[in-house]
Amino acid sequence: MKSMFIYKLIDCLYSLPFLGWMFHTRVYCLKKELSGCGSVLDLGCGPNSPVQFCSVPKKVGVELFRPYLESSQRKKIHNQYILGDVTEVAFKPKSFDAVILIDVLEHLKKTQGRKLIKKMESWAKKKVILTTPNGYLKQNVLDQNCFQLHRSGWSVDELRKSGYRVYGMAGWRFLRTSKSALSWVGEKEEDEVSTIRFSPRLFWLVVSELTQIVTYFWPEKSFEIFCVKEVCK
Repeated sequence: MKSMFIYKLIDCLYSLPFLGWMFHTRVYCLKKELSGCGSVLDLGCGPNSPVQFCSVPKKVGVELFRPYLESSQRKKIHNQYILGDVTEVAFKPKSFDAVILIDVLEHLKKTQGRKLIKKMESWAKKKVILTTPNGYLKQNVLDQNCFQLHRSGWSVDELRKSGYRVYGMAGWRFLRTSKSALSWVGEKEEDEVSTIRFSPRLFWLVVSELTQIVTYFWPEKSFEIFCVKEVCK
């Protein structure tokens, strides 16, 4: 019970503006990039999308795994939900100010990912935002969800060549690993501690966050990458 309280406290701290600015957390970066957007399409929104912390009037979530979608619905994170495959949904061009893909790209085959990115760029009026591990990271099935399997890896260089600004996330990559490589991951799936490689985990989380101050500007050494592309009108 005590550890659950600590994990919830960590989640709350990650949403604080000052700490977000200092450590360039995902929530802070997403809020900054979505500032001024009136609508966002959240593809593969999962059960606890960080878009919940962003002040965007219209939020549409797409999720294929029903338990995740129902969990997100209970939290009322989005205004509208679509139960469907992100590779098969269709929208009219320029339907949303922003289209985001948070921790989803790695679950698709490379060809699927490239096609989806092109679609995202056509659906967005202002920008496309995506996050993914830095390179291939092996991950097996989690939460009894076969879609959690990792099928591809994406590098800083290839996304930069596609016109994206790329920033480092989650600190130095050596300090973290795949959730499926950790025997204790079932304790709590969604938190910043869940990929920490070493024990004591809270200590190494602090170390990881301190390295984030540097790896944000040096994404080649980071565990994850945060990528943004402005779409030409």
